[in-house]
Amino acid sequence: QVQLVESGGGLVQPGGSLRLSCAASGTIFSVYTMDWYRQAPGKQRELVARISRSGSIINYVDSVKGRFTISRDNAKNTAYLQMNSLKPEDTAVYYCHADNDYNHLTYWGQGTQVTVSS
Repeated sequence: QVQLVESGGGLVQPGGSLRLSCAASGTIFSVYTMDWYRQAPGKQRELVARISRSGSIINYVDSVKGRFTISRDNAKNTAYLQMNSLKPEDTAVYYCHADNDYNHLTYWGQGTQVTVSS
C-alpha cells in the first residue's frame, strides 16, 4: 500500500521560510514523478512544482519561481519543497502527489497547512 506523508507546515511570518517533506512508503520511490500542489480556501488546487524521477527536470508555477525549490532524495524515499520569501498569498494546504511514470497510478498525501501571516 502506497502512502505519502507530508510534514513541515506551520505558521510563518511574511518573508520567512519553511521546508516541506513528503515521505513515501510501500513502493519504489524512484519510478514516480513527484509534485507539490496547494489549495487555498475557495480556490482550485494548483500545481506548484514538479520534479522528474531522476531530478533532472523541474518545473514551477510562475508565482513561486525564484522563491521555492523542489528536490528529492531517492535513497530516502522523500521529496522536499523549500519555500523562501513566503507571502500571505502562499497560504494554503500543500499536498504531495506521486505519478508512476510506468503505469500512471497516482497517489496523494493528506496535506499540510502553511499559513503566512504577521
